[in-house]
Amino acid sequence: MLAIVGGKGGCGKTTTALGLARALAAEGHRPIVADADCSMPNLHAMAETDLRPGLGAVADGAPLDSVCHRSRAYPGVDVVPAGSAMGPPAEPALDALARTNDPVVLDCPAGATEGVTAPVCAADSALVVSTAERASFVDAAKTARMVRTLGTELVGAVVTRTRSDPPDCPESDALREECPVLGTVPETDDPLSGQIGRAAYERVVCRLSERNI
Repeated sequence: MLAIVGGKGGCGKTTTALGLARALAAEGHRPIVADADCSMPNLHAMAETDLRPGLGAVADGAPLDSVCHRSRAYPGVDVVPAGSAMGPPAEPALDALARTNDPVVLDCPAGATEGVTAPVCAADSALVVSTAERASFVDAAKTARMVRTLGTELVGAVVTRTRSDPPDCPESDALREECPVLGTVPETDDPLSGQIGRAAYERVVCRLSERNI
């Protein structure tokens, strides 16, 4: 189970979660993307699924299969929305996701906050997302340190909305000191549907596979 984390909202966590899931689906997997940002859920809107049922129903005892929605926007990707859940996902819901045999991607809340703790601790590993801006790099580095403090493996970073590869600013070094940058996603109008964005996320999935994630 891979947790997608980032320093601030708007850095591209949800886009990255869906981009990686779409790349996994293209390899023949049936990935599940779960919205662990239950206070500000938007995964269902981007994936074009219903908001309910979701993690809240799983926490109340519903089987995971009963709350998986087929994404209308990205064929081959299943989505578990937040549903009625509020705050951090409940432990029974995270346990159910951890038990599935399918690849699971958790779209986590932004920042190094208490709300991130439960999904990150439940995950096997984490990937941090940053935009190619100085403040975002600094915040992403803080989030990376939080992941390590929680004892979850930090596999790397993805930099979104960038015009250079690798991004060229001193603050990007702070993030690279915490973890390798596994890929960059060029600035584009539609990183999920356009060929450039899709290829970028496919390369990240290849790098993750090389690291046995």
